[in-house]
Amino acid sequence: MVLERLTQAIERDERAVLFTVIEGEPLGAHMLVIEDGERVGDDLPGDLAEQAGELIRGHRNQIVEFGDMRVFAEVYAPPPRLLVYGAVDTAESLAKLARQLGWQAIVADARPKFATAERIPSASEIIVAWPEETVEQVAPDHATAVVVLTHDDKFDVPALKAALGTEAFYVGALGSRRNQERRRERLLEAGVDESELDRISGPCGLDLGAESQPETAVSILAEIIAVRNGRDGGKLQQSKQRIHVEVAE
Repeated sequence: MVLERLTQAIERDERAVLFTVIEGEPLGAHMLVIEDGERVGDDLPGDLAEQAGELIRGHRNQIVEFGDMRVFAEVYAPPPRLLVYGAVDTAESLAKLARQLGWQAIVADARPKFATAERIPSASEIIVAWPEETVEQVAPDHATAVVVLTHDDKFDVPALKAALGTEAFYVGALGSRRNQERRRERLLEAGVDESELDRISGPCGLDLGAESQPETAVSILAEIIAVRNGRDGGKLQQSKQRIHVEVAE
């Protein structure tokens, strides 16, 4: 029953946690918890199942201590998504790198001549639509990063405003610091709360001294990965944390 439902969850791109008791009683018991709260399998404590949402957002397998039990929590989820608004040359570099990471790369633009498979061959999906329509269609969630590359207020402002209205774990915008300040003013005028503006990473990316479009894409994706993993993206030589994240105990 558990294996059958887990197979369905994987096929349907659902997120889930498979709990397995590895110490304590009932040893070897399994409980599958789908992100929407559905439970399948052995009747393990409800408080354990309630941790599923947090574990899914942490996107990492862990060993959970629960009373006299130690439970292995195995997370199943579809690949993270990168939504790029603005089908410019940097969008292709971002899509190519994201696909190499195993992510889904969605590129959108309101200009049909820009948003084509010929220009952006690495995209998992290409959308020709205005920013609000794009965000509504993609519905960014806690496993989605959004990057805006258009350098044009008529695209940038609605794209960022719409992205801030979602659970996207990362919202970034390309552009100089001067452009970021102007964009900030436009967003405030558009009704975005000032507290929400801190969610925008702009200029997006890590300070790598990037010059070419592929280098810029590396810089942006490096920051996205760091944010997703709760890191600051600094030099490993100066980090006090583990280099490789291991299963938490």
